[in-house]
Amino acid sequence: MPAKKENRMRKEFEEKDIHQEVRLNKYLSEAGVCSRREADRLIEEGKVFVDGVRAENGRKVTDEMEITVNGKRCSRGQKMVLLAFHKPEGVVCTTDRRWNDVTVEDVLQYPTRVFSVGRLDKDSEGLLLVTNNGDIINQIMRAGNYHEKEYLVTVDKPVTEEFVEQMSRGGIPVLDARTRPCKVEKIGKYRFRIILTQGLNRQIRRMCEYCGCRVKKLVRVRVMNIELGNLPKGQYRDVTEAEMQELYRQLRAGNKKAGKSRRGTWTKNARE
Repeated sequence: MPAKKENRMRKEFEEKDIHQEVRLNKYLSEAGVCSRREADRLIEEGKVFVDGVRAENGRKVTDEMEITVNGKRCSRGQKMVLLAFHKPEGVVCTTDRRWNDVTVEDVLQYPTRVFSVGRLDKDSEGLLLVTNNGDIINQIMRAGNYHEKEYLVTVDKPVTEEFVEQMSRGGIPVLDARTRPCKVEKIGKYRFRIILTQGLNRQIRRMCEYCGCRVKKLVRVRVMNIELGNLPKGQYRDVTEAEMQELYRQLRAGNKKAGKSRRGTWTKNARE
């Protein structure tokens, strides 16, 4: 019987030396609080304290110190959590409760503190990865890594060859950026699926509007090698050991190389 393959992603997360010093922004990222860039902003705004003293950017900390953000204590979890969650339409990914929206946290009701890997807008549904491992968040979110996300989309006008060509060739203006070339395939009179390697704000909706139609339904069915499958709306599952190992391989494979390895490969089990 072959030996069980070591899960290096879990091992690296769970075997951190509590005495080892790390930069505060990295610590907050690994604690799942936010990205390193957002951590720098919170530190500059005076919202982060270390052992009761206002922190400064560049500060190094250990797990033995008391670190608070907006008055709440945070720590790097000892057990790694990585979930696949089917976000329903109408649920927001932000933790900002000023607008009284239903949040992922409300629906998930997970017993320990976890955070979304990226976002899926309120009007969309589908796969959302949720974790307490800030390194995963940083690596998947980094646009330069060309990690794939796949979507099934329904629009209000017939999907034509011209539409598919215009959507796929890239160069569509979205805010202050231009879209990259992407894979688009018609799967019905009003439906298509698309693979993106960037995550601009409401990108697919803005692309469709530029091409003369509006999105009626948008479902994300894959993030890198993790698939939504038949997971019911509002439910979550643990990412399997095999999925985690492949995710680790892709994250370590090297930026664009990892993204290109699956380019043009549609999800076999995507619901149509």
